[in-house]
Amino acid sequence: MQLLMGFLYGALPYIALVTLVVGTILRYMYQERSWSTKSSEFLAKKSLKFANPIFHLGLLMVFGGHFVGILVPKFVTEMGGTDDHMYHMISLMGGLPAGALLLLGFVLLMVRRFATHKSRLQVNTSSMDKLLYLVLAFTIVTGCLATLSNIPGGFDYRESISPWFRSVLMLSPNISLMADVPLIFRAHMLSWMLLALLFPFTRLVHCLSFPFEYFLRKPIVYRQR
Repeated sequence: MQLLMGFLYGALPYIALVTLVVGTILRYMYQERSWSTKSSEFLAKKSLKFANPIFHLGLLMVFGGHFVGILVPKFVTEMGGTDDHMYHMISLMGGLPAGALLLLGFVLLMVRRFATHKSRLQVNTSSMDKLLYLVLAFTIVTGCLATLSNIPGGFDYRESISPWFRSVLMLSPNISLMADVPLIFRAHMLSWMLLALLFPFTRLVHCLSFPFEYFLRKPIVYRQR
């Protein structure tokens, strides 16, 4: 058990992060033409009208919450006068809507791809895409379940997961901090490592592109038959 814990929370984070960074750089250098979200808007546009904004809004909210909860030490928020109960209430007020939006958007996108427009979109869906969607589903579901399970506030991740993650970034992982973490939170931690391992080989790389030229380009005219 100790050996497994050492691998999952001492070695795997670095394997995932190195794969993320090095793999992304190599893909950009040698396979830049494949650097794309593989947009399927031209195959089925109407169903993206709500699903895409809902998913990305939820994603931005989730990233913001994770940034504060994981990277900002507990003593910093306490210095600002935010006690444990107040912080927990604020995190629930932000985390529950964020998780709901992200899950709803993801479900709508999956219905669009594998049910409503399956015949059109199957040509734009690779085996790697399907694996990515499974891992994304695992990540979103475990995150939502972790939040729901902790509504009573019995587990303070800022005293275990947060300092563990920061210790990983400081190249001195404190594995013992993960010993008493609930299983659903451990599963959620595993999910981000799986996503990092897949990131360089999937359409997720498009999130590193900053298409500011989009706002300045001339309108593209499409003619419908």
